[in-house]
Amino acid sequence: MTISNPVLTGFHADPSMIRVGDTYYIASSTFEWFPGIRLHESKDLEHWTTLPYPLGAEQLDMRGDPASGGVWAPDLSYADGRFWIVYSDVHIVNGAFKDVVNYLTTAEDIRGPWSRPVRLNGVGFDASLFHDDDGRKYLVQQTWDHREYRHAFHGITLTEFDASTMRLKPETARTIWNGTDVRLVEGPHLYRIGGWYYLFCAEGGTVWTHQEVVARSRTLDALSFEGSPTNPFLTNYDTPRSYLQKQGHGALVDTPSGEWYYASLCARPWHHETESVTDPRGWCTLGRETSIQKVGWDEDGWPYVVGGHGGQRYVESPKDAIAPAGAPAGRDQHDEFDSDTLGLDWNTLRMPFGPAMGSVGGGSLRLIGQGSLCNTFDLSLVARRWQAFDFDAETCVAFDPKTYQAMAGLTNYYNDQHWSWAFVTYDEDRGARVIEVAQNDRNRYTSFLRGRAPVVPEGVERVWLRTRVRTRWYTYEYSFDGEDWRELPVRLDAKVLSDDYVNQTYGGFFTGAFVGLAAVDYSGYGEVATFDHFDYREL
Repeated sequence: MTISNPVLTGFHADPSMIRVGDTYYIASSTFEWFPGIRLHESKDLEHWTTLPYPLGAEQLDMRGDPASGGVWAPDLSYADGRFWIVYSDVHIVNGAFKDVVNYLTTAEDIRGPWSRPVRLNGVGFDASLFHDDDGRKYLVQQTWDHREYRHAFHGITLTEFDASTMRLKPETARTIWNGTDVRLVEGPHLYRIGGWYYLFCAEGGTVWTHQEVVARSRTLDALSFEGSPTNPFLTNYDTPRSYLQKQGHGALVDTPSGEWYYASLCARPWHHETESVTDPRGWCTLGRETSIQKVGWDEDGWPYVVGGHGGQRYVESPKDAIAPAGAPAGRDQHDEFDSDTLGLDWNTLRMPFGPAMGSVGGGSLRLIGQGSLCNTFDLSLVARRWQAFDFDAETCVAFDPKTYQAMAGLTNYYNDQHWSWAFVTYDEDRGARVIEVAQNDRNRYTSFLRGRAPVVPEGVERVWLRTRVRTRWYTYEYSFDGEDWRELPVRLDAKVLSDDYVNQTYGGFFTGAFVGLAAVDYSGYGEVATFDHFDYREL
């Protein structure tokens, strides 16, 4: 058996991996997307099943959080007969401050119910909980410094946590490591192995210079950790032609038989035919995904990535891996909206799906038009991750607007500043419904069809919409019967929906492209759009 990377495709960043018995679990970041924290389980490290999200309305309120704010780097652990998750809610992305709040929630069953969150602190993001062999617990976290004359990433802070009161002991806080000269030290995870405390941290920023480094100490005293002489442990900075890029931030796990593996974020760039493969290194429309590398230990007790610090696309599976009983589930999705709840692949922005957005069940998804796709408070958008470079997505919508301020359709979306869609709206000059294609590129809005927008004939109740994504470019199509399709004459550059393009102008570039359904009515009258199915098919 072989692990084929990435094991979690599409936006699955900052993996925190643990093992309980013969089962592995991964928690990954969701940022401004709701529900919060993506969970998966596996028995072979290759095939992963999506689990219910742990953060519902009681644990999370992200109204107003900026793009790529919200839930950063959840840490999953297991101790004392229960699962523990520490997560950050980041309220500011750009500028001198982060204004982060760290929370803790627990559950006896990974599927929940999860407890109401305990507020921990705001010292820095990427906090993790370390359960020591003597029963003591510590919060380990990146430390943020807003002062312009200091480096913003101010080392790794360790603070003792009292499990009896569920509170930190601030008087115990100390910096245990400042990182290497690469700087931007974050994503700490602490392990006790063979008499040593091993500290794994990400550095270099989550871009092409990203890396994972290791330090160790016999104690948890201030500044007692020493970096590995073989750092970096994992990086693709010097392997620009590797299939996997940006590897770094992640977590270590052992198997029941004593093998070791490391789960890391990664990315897979593509290029336009006219571009160099090294500068720019490429465009990652699928966002930061999850890869797994095998780990060995040298004679001095330092860990290393088998095959070299650039990692491998194909990795040897654990000797004790348990293959799935049936055929592994594919990533294709077909939803007739028969259930009165949305499936696990669906996500909304900042708030849970509820009556303010619409309703689902009985064969339709009904979205109430709210704010525009630029809105960070009230938005009726239901979307799923892009998980392949090439796919088709289709829907059918019944919508009868009487103003150009009301729109409903199919969107490809990165964040409030970068998105496009094909939608039904009203053209007062022609006194008819029309189908338009528009794009928001760095908050520059463009209507492509204008007076050429196809008119929806009188008596046509439903309009079919489809997008065809082909790695570098994507298009939209429409139909009035679901069989006779016509292409809308607009070809859009997929790089606009990539981490790397967003990073050129905005500091929050941590998610990935989504495809989904949306209704807008910024007139405030709440025009309703009814979608009767959604289909996502990878090629």
